[in-house]
Amino acid sequence: MEKYSVRKQLVRLQGSDKGLKREKGVGLIVVIMILAFMLSVGLVLIKTTTTGKKVSANIRYQHQAFNAAEAGFESAKMAIDSFFANSTWINFDGWTLTQPDNIDLPSIDGTTINPNYFRCLTDIQILHKLDENSDGSPDYSNVLFFKWPYILDKSGDLDPRFTYTVFLIDDEASGGTPNSSDVLMVCIGSAGTGSNMTTSRLEIEIAIETII
Repeated sequence: MEKYSVRKQLVRLQGSDKGLKREKGVGLIVVIMILAFMLSVGLVLIKTTTTGKKVSANIRYQHQAFNAAEAGFESAKMAIDSFFANSTWINFDGWTLTQPDNIDLPSIDGTTINPNYFRCLTDIQILHKLDENSDGSPDYSNVLFFKWPYILDKSGDLDPRFTYTVFLIDDEASGGTPNSSDVLMVCIGSAGTGSNMTTSRLEIEIAIETII
C-alpha cells in the first residue's frame, strides 16, 4: 500500500511539472503577443506623427501661397489704377496676355481643345512657359508681375521663396462680343522653391468703372 501510494504521488508530481512547463510556454506566447502589439502601436504613432507634421507643413505652405496670390492682386490693382489715372491706359485693349501658344484661347479651331490654354495648365507649367530660359524674367510682354517677391527676410532683404505672378486674360477671347472694358486678372502666388514650391491661383474679373 505504501509503495503504491508513493508511486501515485510521484506521478502526480510529474504531472504537475508538465503543467508548470505548459503554463510557462503559454505565458511566453502572451508576452510576445503583447510586445508585438506594443511595437505595432508604436510604429503607427510614429507614422501618424510624421504624417501630421507633413500635413501641417502643406497647409501652412498653401496659406502662404494664397496670401501671395492676394498680395499680387492688391499690387496689380494699384498699378492698374495708376495706369488709368495717368492715362497710360484708356482700356484693356492690347494689355492682355496672348502668348505663348495662344494661352488665352480655350480652343484651337473652335472645336479642338487648346492644351496650352491657361486653365488647362498647372501654375508651375504656366510659370515655366512664361520663362522658358529660366532667367527670372518673363519671355513675353503683358505680364504685370513675374515671380515678384514681397516679404522681407530676417536680414531685411526680399525673400525669393514668396512671390506672385500676375497677368490679364481677355475673357472674350473665346468668342462673344469684344469688350475692352473688362478682363480676367490671373494671380499666381507661390511659396517655396524648386520641387518644394506650393502655388495658389486667383482668377478675378475686373472692369472699368463708369461714372455717370
